[in-house]
Amino acid sequence: MTAPPAPLLTAQGLHVTFPGRHGAAPAHAVDGVELDIRPGEIVALVGESGCGKTTLARAVLGLVTPTAGEVGFAGERLTYTSRALKAYRRRVQLVLQDPSGSLNPRHTVYDAVAEGLRIHGYDGDEREAVAQALSRAGLRPPERFFLRYPHELSGGQRQRVVIAGALVLGPELVVADEPVASLDASVRGEILALLLRLRDELGLAALVVTHDLGLAWNIADRVAVMYLGRIVETGAVEQVLTAPRHPYTQALLSVVPEAPGDPVVLTGEPPDPTRIPSGCRFHARCQILASGEAEAAGVADACRTRDLEVLDGDGGAQVACHWARARVTT
Repeated sequence: MTAPPAPLLTAQGLHVTFPGRHGAAPAHAVDGVELDIRPGEIVALVGESGCGKTTLARAVLGLVTPTAGEVGFAGERLTYTSRALKAYRRRVQLVLQDPSGSLNPRHTVYDAVAEGLRIHGYDGDEREAVAQALSRAGLRPPERFFLRYPHELSGGQRQRVVIAGALVLGPELVVADEPVASLDASVRGEILALLLRLRDELGLAALVVTHDLGLAWNIADRVAVMYLGRIVETGAVEQVLTAPRHPYTQALLSVVPEAPGDPVVLTGEPPDPTRIPSGCRFHARCQILASGEAEAAGVADACRTRDLEVLDGDGGAQVACHWARARVTT
């Protein structure tokens, strides 16, 4: 049996804390994360709004400097000098949620895609590189789009231009933040199919940030579920989304339209990164604790008082939940 390839990207002990205003408590947006992404692997980072997933993505991109921990790429630690970040961002590119906001309305499609080449001093045939990127993004023939402006394109075409702008530098990893959230349902499948094709053709790895578990199911090899700054469950997409073990993951899946049974309505306040609770950080909203199942399993006190360790980033099936672990041992 061959060993899995070494991770392309690693986050080790990652913390991102933002100071509070006027003496308020600091916000622990990312509060201890371990995450690996291997070459050609698509990892979906899922969770409700405010859980820290976008801040984690920005830290991975080098747009936010971690308070503690480190990001590694291709076996080397990321440093935050201007030169190092410029070299890094040639290999790691960002695809944003809203293509209309990502594209300068005064720039043609050609200029939008060529911008990265010009920033990085590309010395090859710029026209050929732009045409190739547009073609790979599904805009064919590419020359037909060169002189168009964003307002002349459909939403799906604008997102393809954004993807072409990310592809033009030949990156090894893309970070896609809600890449289809602003698109019509009819176009979403086309963009997801494009991302999968790019993975197969180019060996492109991706971190896809989303609150949409259906998107994760359709595109990801692995899922990492995030709650209040920390990953609470991770594993292969089939494992996590067909047999979720963490009560939070179960609640997220219960509201998917095709889910059996009644949806789980979480009680309590939404996550507040300035007030991390003692014990399991989900316990104040946990339906398992509220129902008495955790008490029956003998872990209710642990849920309220004993913190769980940070899950490691190796990609194996893991869960940060006293109750889920008690079920395995009984």
